[in-house]
Amino acid sequence: MTLRAVAESDVGNLLKIFEDAEAMKYYSSTKSEQDTRRWIQWMKQHYQTYGISMWIAEDKQKGEFLGQCGMVLQKVDGKVDPELGYLFLRSRWGKGYASEAAKACLDYGLHTLKFQKIISLIDPDNFPSIKVAERIGMKKEKQVNKWDKSLFFYSIYNEK
Repeated sequence: MTLRAVAESDVGNLLKIFEDAEAMKYYSSTKSEQDTRRWIQWMKQHYQTYGISMWIAEDKQKGEFLGQCGMVLQKVDGKVDPELGYLFLRSRWGKGYASEAAKACLDYGLHTLKFQKIISLIDPDNFPSIKVAERIGMKKEKQVNKWDKSLFFYSIYNEK
């Protein structure tokens, strides 16, 4: 798998996830094409400003779109931390792609960017996402309220 910057040409592929009610079950809503174009602009701006964003995950051999994974800054309880997120095509669930991409992003954040802490905000009912976070070494720290819902606050700290 490879991770690359999001581009305008990713609208159609991202819509395969964003319009899928099951894939978006733990988000506030599905996204339209216009929402997706705004999302891409936000990711590009976030990267230009902070050096991190969600990236496109592709099959290394075939170049096929798999999903997205990366980090954005998130304010929780008055503190801003990089949040690791991942969202893949339903046809790719259960194949290890989310764990592989999340681990790569985590390593990049901790070892290259030298973040002291990386978090992940996860719906308590999203068991697959919880498993990914735990598989890559994140621990549940607490429960928080954000986006008008209760979420698990997972974190990992830089040991160096």
